[in-house]
Amino acid sequence: MGRILLRCLPFLFAALLAACSTVPREYQNPIIHADYSDPDVIRVGDQYYLVSSSFNNAPGLPLLQSPDMVNWTLVGHALPQLVPADVFARPQHGKGVWAPCLRYHDGKFWIFYPDPDFGIYVMTAKDFAGPWSAPHLLAAGKGLIDPTPLWDDDGQAYLLHAWARSRAGFANVLTLRRMAPDASRLLDDKGTVIIDGNKLPKYTTLEGPKFYKRDGYYYVFAPAGGVEFGWQSAFRSRSIYGPYEDRIVMAQGSSPVNGPHQGAWVQTPQGEDWFIHFQDKRAYGRVVHLQPMIWRDGWPLIGKDVGGAAGEPVLHYRVPVSGGVSAAPPTSDEFNGAALGLQWQWNANWQPSWYALGDGKLRLFSQARSGNLWDVPSLLLQKLPAETFTVTTKVDASGLSDGGVAGLVMYGADYAWLGTRRSDGRTQLALVSCYKADANCHEQQEAGVELPLPQVWLRMQVLAGGVTQFSYSVDGTRYTPIGAQFTAKMGRWVGAQMGLFSAGPAGHADIDFFRVSP
Repeated sequence: MGRILLRCLPFLFAALLAACSTVPREYQNPIIHADYSDPDVIRVGDQYYLVSSSFNNAPGLPLLQSPDMVNWTLVGHALPQLVPADVFARPQHGKGVWAPCLRYHDGKFWIFYPDPDFGIYVMTAKDFAGPWSAPHLLAAGKGLIDPTPLWDDDGQAYLLHAWARSRAGFANVLTLRRMAPDASRLLDDKGTVIIDGNKLPKYTTLEGPKFYKRDGYYYVFAPAGGVEFGWQSAFRSRSIYGPYEDRIVMAQGSSPVNGPHQGAWVQTPQGEDWFIHFQDKRAYGRVVHLQPMIWRDGWPLIGKDVGGAAGEPVLHYRVPVSGGVSAAPPTSDEFNGAALGLQWQWNANWQPSWYALGDGKLRLFSQARSGNLWDVPSLLLQKLPAETFTVTTKVDASGLSDGGVAGLVMYGADYAWLGTRRSDGRTQLALVSCYKADANCHEQQEAGVELPLPQVWLRMQVLAGGVTQFSYSVDGTRYTPIGAQFTAKMGRWVGAQMGLFSAGPAGHADIDFFRVSP
């Protein structure tokens, strides 16, 4: 009997492994703890594609791809430079690329994105990673935001969009326009308001629509109530022009996920339904969540079923597609390649003369500035990647001219930087802060240390809530904290950003690496 058991053990073990491998893994929300704001997601074949708003940062319109809706890879940006190019040559905080819409139609990818000051643009690409066509201004005008197209079964095409009160003077309504099927132009002179939030009890800031058709109904998924405290609604009608019934289909409820809304309905090849949306986390930006979704009596219910019409956000759930490989947008950069890592964005349209790569280093050429860093276009920035993390970099300031500064920055409406300051041929380490940078604050030096050499290691430890402690090292081993803790603060419609800079009348700084660790 014992010999039989011994012979069977390998087969039993293999069977056990096979059984375990079929048990679905769970994911944890947020699936991307970074500021990929206003996400829109589609599936083509067995791959999922995500695009998000990017405001004044360039390159804009980040492109992410995933095999399972949980593990996302940043594959590029659709918009190398913002248009009009001259306008965005300097930072336009809170302007630029607002909530985009991603679609796949007629054998190609489409992005419809709004600029609240110029109108709605459309771009196309055969391959999601690019190249993308130059932006075509489909609808010119101020205050047109959050576009979503629909190509109907009869060949007709439509564009639905919201309004920005700050530009149009009104909001809380969704307007439908007739559109040429190739999105080259609109076919009417004036749109039709098909959903008016002002006529619905307690509805404010109705925006961010996504247009779908299912089982003979036209559906509009749209958030309302504001990014921090709002909810997700769905609207349906048998006619594209309405009237539309409405229902709140996801709300915060008893969950800790505030303002859960604005995103995309996605369906797997097996027919399961999911919803991807954002949560506003202030200094961390609008982080991305994934919710299960079911249909009940012709209405979606998003998140956990708590017995009503509206679901509540889940904190964890089984993965939509098993067998995925762990992936996330990049953060660290050793600067060994021929190009900057895809995670980097500039504070405005960028110039090739601002930097160079070679010998495993990034050379940042100093750019002149007239005030604080708020309106400096040549800041090299990226999103905060987690609730807590540490950044370490090495700066060589020997190439800075007198009056030049360079270093590591935590950037937002308040900002702080730790870096080098060259004066009379000497290098000083400086911790500098600027509170209310968007109101033209003056930088204040919080602490300073004379450095024996122009090479220094800089570190930024980020704790819960964006609390940031800076430290430095002269040998790359022992780090000394410097100054008081600084609390990161969001920018205009974006989370805080971290990055590098070099400013001054001339010269340059060399950066050896930028390493992010949990």
